[in-house]
Amino acid sequence: MSIRYGQFCPVSKAAEVLGERWTILIIRELLLGTTRFNDFQRALSQISPTLLTKRLNQLQECGLVVRKTVPDQRRTEYQPMPAARELKPIIFGLGKWGMKWARGQMNDDELDVELLMYDLHRRIDATQLPGGRTVIKFLFRGLPKFGHWWIVLENGSRELCVDNPGKQIDIHLTTDLRTMTHIWAGDMDIRAAKKTGQLQLTGNPVLIRTVSAWLRPGLFAHVRPDAETLGPEQSGRPFHLASSPTRTRKRSSSTSTFK
Repeated sequence: MSIRYGQFCPVSKAAEVLGERWTILIIRELLLGTTRFNDFQRALSQISPTLLTKRLNQLQECGLVVRKTVPDQRRTEYQPMPAARELKPIIFGLGKWGMKWARGQMNDDELDVELLMYDLHRRIDATQLPGGRTVIKFLFRGLPKFGHWWIVLENGSRELCVDNPGKQIDIHLTTDLRTMTHIWAGDMDIRAAKKTGQLQLTGNPVLIRTVSAWLRPGLFAHVRPDAETLGPEQSGRPFHLASSPTRTRKRSSSTSTFK
């Protein structure tokens, strides 16, 4: 690690391990079940492959991550070690703190459809879906890139695609990126979005009726911002998302499977 504070204080030593840019977010993904390199890239679309490799190697050297080869599948996975798993209440506590106290620091140009869809796909409650295969289609109006997404759930696995998987779609969700981000952040209820037409659903009536049960918002959506920490123009208002460019990253592969 390149950060050095020159103190024996355990807080400073922990900061030396965790303080590099992207390190905490990589650990966040590890704790949420991400194991494959391509999946880290999907969740952290702004990090370069070179820097991601460097950070994962540093975490291995510090004993937080172990790299394993999956038998008979010729692929490598990254698994959290006990030292990383002990960080779970700390990392999740940071998330709650950020939702409560740092909402005023969230900028409009931080909209990221890849992160949004990656998290939505893993937040879906499959126990609330009918048996067999379920294919969910998202259409984001106004996005020049990555405006179409498919989620395929079957036999305990789930696949997130930006190319048509060629399977019959059970439910279509049409919306815009700002609205779905509001829903993910807990600033807008799905029923309210449907009522105003900001979210349109077509397809299987059962899936439409139960959408609030299986399409779960973000992990920290229940945490409300503290009005005292917001500026006068933002106090009491949800995360403001203006018409700013949406960040996307070029990728060589358009589909990815997450298990």
